[in-house]
Amino acid sequence: MSGRANGIVSWLSDRAASAGARGFVVGLSGGIDSAVVARLCQQAAPHRILGVLLPCYSHPQDEDDARLVASTFSMPIVRVDLGPAFDALSEALQTAVKGLPTHVNVVDIKQQMPGANVKPRLRMTSLYFIANSLNYLVAGTGNRSEITLGYYTKYGDGGVDVLPIGGLLKSEVRALARDMGVPQRVIDKAPTAGLWMGQTDESEMGFSYDELEQYLTAGPGAVPPPVAARIELLRKTSDHKRALPPIAPV
Repeated sequence: MSGRANGIVSWLSDRAASAGARGFVVGLSGGIDSAVVARLCQQAAPHRILGVLLPCYSHPQDEDDARLVASTFSMPIVRVDLGPAFDALSEALQTAVKGLPTHVNVVDIKQQMPGANVKPRLRMTSLYFIANSLNYLVAGTGNRSEITLGYYTKYGDGGVDVLPIGGLLKSEVRALARDMGVPQRVIDKAPTAGLWMGQTDESEMGFSYDELEQYLTAGPGAVPPPVAARIELLRKTSDHKRALPPIAPV
C-alpha cells in the first residue's frame, strides 16, 4: 500500500482502539468510495470488517459491483433489502403530509428529494443496528469533494463514526483505488448517490469533479465564474451539515 493508505489504516486502528470497538461496518454501494473505505477498514481490522448491501430500488448493476468488490477482497457481506421498509414509511409520511391543515403550505422544492433522502437515512439506521450488534464502528464513505459541498444527506450517509477518505479529493480516491486493487469497472463508473434511477453526482451538482478540484486547489479564479458561484452557494447553504446543531444561548 502507499504511504497515504498506510497512514489512514493506522488512524483507523487508533480510532477503533480509542472507541473500544472491535471492527468496522461499511455500506457497500458498488461505487469507488465505498470500495476504498471497505478495503482500508479491512486492512485496519482484518477479519473484523463487514460489508453491508442495502438495496432500495437500486440499479442491479450497483449490487453486482458491490459483490465484485467483496469477492475481490474476500470480504464478508450481508444484504438487507430496504424496499419494503421504504414503501411502508413513505406511504405513512405522504399520508401525514397530505393530512396537514389547508393553511400549511408544503414547499415545492425538488419534489423527489424528501422521498429520496429517506433512503440514506434508512441505510444509516440499518448500518448502526448491525454495527451496534457487533461492537463495530460505522465507516462513512464521504470524500473531501463531497463534504466541501455538503453533497450528502444529513443524518443519512453523513451519519457515521469515522470518515477515512474525508480528506481526499475525488482524484486522490481514484489513485488510491488503483493502488489498492479496486476492480477497474468500479473505478470507471460514473459517481452516483443512487437516490433515483439515472441520477449522477455531476449532473446534480451542475459541474464536474475536475472543476470542483480546480476550485479547491487553485482558487475560484481557476474555474468559470458561474461554476465558482455555484460552488460557493452550495458551500454556504450546506454549512449546517458540517457543524453540530446550534444551541440557543441561555
